[in-house]
Amino acid sequence: MKNLMGIVYTTKDDLTLREMTASRAVAALPVAARYRMIDFVLSNLVNTGIKNVGVIMQKNYHSLMDHLGSGKEWDLHTRIDGLRILPPFLTRENVGEYSGNLDALRSNAGFLRRSKQDYVVFTGSHTVFNAKFDEMFEQHLATNADITVMYAKARPTDVDYSASTSASHAFANIDEEGRVMDMEVNPNVATYPNYLMDVMIIKRTLLMHLVDQAFSHGMHDMYRDLLQKYVHNGLLRVYGYEFKGYHRRIETVKNYFAFNMEVIDHSVRSELFKTNPIYTKVRDEVPAKYLPGARVVNSLVADGCEIAGTVENSVLFRGVKVAPGAVIRNSIIMQDGEIQANCELENVIFDKAVTIRSYGRLIGQRQYPIVIGKNVTL
Repeated sequence: MKNLMGIVYTTKDDLTLREMTASRAVAALPVAARYRMIDFVLSNLVNTGIKNVGVIMQKNYHSLMDHLGSGKEWDLHTRIDGLRILPPFLTRENVGEYSGNLDALRSNAGFLRRSKQDYVVFTGSHTVFNAKFDEMFEQHLATNADITVMYAKARPTDVDYSASTSASHAFANIDEEGRVMDMEVNPNVATYPNYLMDVMIIKRTLLMHLVDQAFSHGMHDMYRDLLQKYVHNGLLRVYGYEFKGYHRRIETVKNYFAFNMEVIDHSVRSELFKTNPIYTKVRDEVPAKYLPGARVVNSLVADGCEIAGTVENSVLFRGVKVAPGAVIRNSIIMQDGEIQANCELENVIFDKAVTIRSYGRLIGQRQYPIVIGKNVTL
């Protein structure tokens, strides 16, 4: 789709994800044994036919830049358009963090001006879903909308109200014609069941004008400061597009753990991956090796793993080693983890390259799993 461009806003490290985002952006968070959060939104843009994609970076973006590289895995390594990494402009006042997505867009106004496409798909990076934007764009044109936002019917598990308010939770009242009539941002209890998924389509020139006006009035947040205002005064035609597929917002340890436990279920994986391919950085590894005595039940095991112990209801990323006598239940072990002999793990999350020595034992609660940061030896 040559008349659409994409901009992905990657949020800064979020304390609600604790050690997992201490040195990486939320968009770089590993999920589902081999992917990163940003893989889903980038693949959605590419599967739509969008070839001009800008990724707005913030503090601790080195892991994300290493993952994205030249954009080759997403076929975005082209001479014209392609993947554009947009790191923050560092000054004494700006230490690599934006006050909101409007500030981020204002700082990257040059990328918007240089782009040739007429329309922008502007997305966040907290939500995992698989969809093309063709139908949403067709509806945007058919309704003559100024802005079209993607929403889904909210379920109690979709939103963790304990999350930091740095990421806006927006709910909308949508009439029979699909027009947004009212919005709530970060309510304690939502009045409306329509949850906005941090995806919008807007004309590029209109976005530039709105961002410039917002900046001149000290506004920072797209939903609270800008969209809510124009919905209330009716100066812009804002419509909603309902997404009916599988989606999960990940912004706390609790819903990160819950999502990874969900994708163990074959029916959930089928729903998430059945429609369009999800691309990620390729790491050449040998197939997983199951040694004598290994027992693996209802788990996701990535390439390069070597298992001689017991793994139940768990997600193992690439290169994990499980020694004889070790037992892992309901846990997430990220890349290059080492579980030595006769260890017992249950309801834990190990970040990359964590080693637990022989006879170690960690038992967490499913609602409050134990999280161990990168490169730790226990």
